[in-house]
Amino acid sequence: MSADQTYRSPWLDLPGAVAATEPDVGVASHYGDPLREQRRLAAGQGAVDLSHRGVVRVSGPDRLHWLHQLLTQHVEHLEPYRATSALILDAHGRVEHALYGVDDGAAVWFHVEPGTTQALVDYLRSMTFWSRVEIDDLSADYAVVWEPRSESDEPVTPDASPVRVTDRGRERFVPQAELRDFLGDPSEAAGTWAYEALRVEAHEPRLGRETDERTIPHEVGWIGTAVHLDKGCYRGQETVARVHTMGRPPRRLVMLHLDGSDEHLPSRGDDVQHGERVVGYVGTAVHHHELGPIALAVVKRNVPVDADLVAGGVAAAQDVVVDPEAGLHVRPQLR
Repeated sequence: MSADQTYRSPWLDLPGAVAATEPDVGVASHYGDPLREQRRLAAGQGAVDLSHRGVVRVSGPDRLHWLHQLLTQHVEHLEPYRATSALILDAHGRVEHALYGVDDGAAVWFHVEPGTTQALVDYLRSMTFWSRVEIDDLSADYAVVWEPRSESDEPVTPDASPVRVTDRGRERFVPQAELRDFLGDPSEAAGTWAYEALRVEAHEPRLGRETDERTIPHEVGWIGTAVHLDKGCYRGQETVARVHTMGRPPRRLVMLHLDGSDEHLPSRGDDVQHGERVVGYVGTAVHHHELGPIALAVVKRNVPVDADLVAGGVAAAQDVVVDPEAGLHVRPQLR
């Protein structure tokens, strides 16, 4: 079964599991105590079921050179077991796909947002031409499980299942047949509620949450993490280069500290206002175990960085994530 079709994780049968809603249908939002689950993840314990995400494998001897021509990231000489993030843009530089991958020496494994797999596979297959590559949708065969980094982490070995190791955690591509028994202790399970809270704290944008049909990479902080500025041509590069050279992207990502006295959290797409003026929209709002209610939002570039805002009816103060002047003279560290 494709991740783009109806999916139900076996972890939803664990004690206390509460099903998540869009865009994470098919996995658990939490298992009875989301704040405790957050604290365990922050301490380097537990695991999060992300098995509703799509899994795409690109294999073949030409895979890295071929992907290098399509993606925003420099992957032509990607080392085995080194994590990478990349985007696919349209001709106007707007984000269409976000890919999170690792090469295991024989193939590049990507995980992507639920609901985007088929469109991504169709696009990649349309671009193969004479390249020696194969594109497979393995969403029915493999699941993604996220584990936080800890001091006891062991190095990735060639005989292990593909693992994407980042600063925040390990994303394991686990055979679906092994997912039910992946946890030795069911109490180790944490839901997407906890995972999303840590993502918001880390200022990491998510396709479809902090992006819309007009988003360009500069606006949400993907320059340097998913977009390499010193590589050859790819679709949409002209926009990336122009905005980087001139600076001042139209919008910018912020983290909002929400008024904790309000009982409700804003919803995705709620207006962000400065006075009577609508200046942006809410992406993801969460309850954080230490910071309280916080959210990622996208606002117009010219909103003062010290302005008090209102998000979905809730008073909010902002932390700058993307510099309003971001461009060549505010050059991020490439990685």
